[in-house]
Amino acid sequence: MIDQPTIDRILDAANIVDVVSEFVTLRRRGVNYVGLCPFHTDKSPSFYVSPAKNICKCFACGEGGTSVHFIMKHEQVNYFDALRFLAKKYHIDIQERELTDKEKQIQNDRESMLIVNSWAQSYFTTQLYEHVEGKSIGLRYFSERGFREDIIRKFQLGYSLDQRDALYKEAIKKGYKKEYLEKTGLIVSYENGNVNDRFRGRVIFPVHGLSGKVVAFGGRTLKKDDKTAKYVNSPESPVYHKSNELYGIFFAKQAIVKADKCFLVEGYTDVISMHQAGIENVVASSGTALTQQQIRLIHRFTNQVTVLYDGDAAGIKAALRGIDLILEEGMNVKVVLLPDGEDPDSFARKNNATGFTEFIKENETDFIRFKTRLLLDEAGSDPIKRSSLISDIIKTVAIIPDNIARSVYIRECSTMMEIEERVLLNEVNKIRLKEGERQTAPPSPVIQNPVENIPTDILPGHTVSPDDTVTEKPKRSPFEPYELTLLKYIVKYGSKDLYKKKDPVTEEEVILQYVAEYVKTELEQDDLTLFTPLYKQMLEECVSHCREEGFTSQRYFLAHPDPLVSRLAAHLISEKYQLSKYHSKFRELDKEEDMLKQLLVKELYAFKNAYIQHQIKDIQNKIKQAQNENDPDKIMELMIQLSQLDKIKRVLSKELGERIIIN
Repeated sequence: MIDQPTIDRILDAANIVDVVSEFVTLRRRGVNYVGLCPFHTDKSPSFYVSPAKNICKCFACGEGGTSVHFIMKHEQVNYFDALRFLAKKYHIDIQERELTDKEKQIQNDRESMLIVNSWAQSYFTTQLYEHVEGKSIGLRYFSERGFREDIIRKFQLGYSLDQRDALYKEAIKKGYKKEYLEKTGLIVSYENGNVNDRFRGRVIFPVHGLSGKVVAFGGRTLKKDDKTAKYVNSPESPVYHKSNELYGIFFAKQAIVKADKCFLVEGYTDVISMHQAGIENVVASSGTALTQQQIRLIHRFTNQVTVLYDGDAAGIKAALRGIDLILEEGMNVKVVLLPDGEDPDSFARKNNATGFTEFIKENETDFIRFKTRLLLDEAGSDPIKRSSLISDIIKTVAIIPDNIARSVYIRECSTMMEIEERVLLNEVNKIRLKEGERQTAPPSPVIQNPVENIPTDILPGHTVSPDDTVTEKPKRSPFEPYELTLLKYIVKYGSKDLYKKKDPVTEEEVILQYVAEYVKTELEQDDLTLFTPLYKQMLEECVSHCREEGFTSQRYFLAHPDPLVSRLAAHLISEKYQLSKYHSKFRELDKEEDMLKQLLVKELYAFKNAYIQHQIKDIQNKIKQAQNENDPDKIMELMIQLSQLDKIKRVLSKELGERIIIN
């Protein structure tokens, strides 16, 4: 574990703009920076980075937090691994103590599976270079493919022995658990107790995630057997989702940014051969249909994609849908048809980087033009086929988000297909109208209703009832908007002293109550609490730490090891983000702290008033039920309770004055 002083040094050193800009292209906008969000399909920049607050925030999907939590989400690592990542970046030495048995026990399955995958990759590589079978079969195959040793080692290629359970036995011998070997798909277990290695007798291609960790494997058989699948891949698992991964992305990301272009190919060997030829900005979809998640992964690093095809017409047509998805993301797509009989693997082996690059420059074709020519050639003079072709092309043009680019393509398609531009424009507009196109509104800098504006995955799924028992059914607290408003003050000002007095003897100021203590005391005197467990936990933590020297609530919650807490904290303090040149409202920031006492009193009254109104409705429903059951004693008892609640409500309403309470 990392001690707190070291964590503080890392947090002080980590500059949010510096960290985020490694993964997202940022542009300055006022005092902040903005870019495409790396965590969701973002067509217009909604990911804001605030150097002043040292946090980031997406106003579309809600992701955000400190540098630590950005790395956690982006690199899919835990809190302490993210700290290590930043410590390495800023050359901070970490002195760690050994994990306790309890801490080892709570390490989750995901970390264990990544460890198992890392060991398996090392095992496969060892077999390739040191085992007789690996050298004579696996290494020979790679050599015959023309792969140099440095490239083989770079991609950590390997070999799995052609034995039923060689990897399994070695893994168990090394102390790795069977359940993790099974979850990662390295072995297959049967009901009769037998265990088989999934990749036995195959050359191995490890699949690296964006951070470089091995998340899966692909295995190619070298046997000529129609009953045996040529390729076998790791199954879906907590660490591997096929639709989210691109083969080679870890090795390509820096080259993609540098070249501002990504080459998209189909298979493992295509990527490896192109790297060997000196072209590193290349990734593969690994033979699967292109997905939006994969496209978003590329879009983090560039807006330019060039798809390399080997000339197989059937394969090209099957891939057209995936290219449409790239266009829908607002990216620029070009296509290169390789010479007959060539694929990226074979063509790269015959050419160096200069020759390959020159060929691409000379033969790159805009995707819309390429698709139009391809379908026109197929349709010939058949009017039915041409009509179908036109509909297909129009659908592709209609999904392009940029108005100018769409207009240019309509004009060009009109010429190529010999159809009036007006006709095409009308059809495109019909499609876009049918799809219900909506222009993305700029993010609002002020949150009017906290619950409505917070992404649902931040908000907790269950609540605590007023008697402190957890409800069995996941259910939202009816007071959540009021709880969130109070929580905002706890996060921002929880460690600020609210009431002080002078000691008559020493004449020193003595702090009577901090903001967090005041909120808790005010709630408890009316037998209330924050009914949402996460919010209650955050209040309790703030109260327990607020008298510690150097404690600041805002920093504490932003750097919290629980990403749910840190994201919520980032959301609450980023309500007044400076998003444009219109700063008049920002004067309120100066007033908020000065008016803290009045604001807290108002919000506490509002919360109590909402609680009383909820109780009144509950009593009214019980009175109706008692009337139906003809129970006069119960009715009288409830009427007395209702009368008492009405008195409290009148007092609260008087205190709230003109404030409007939304039920």
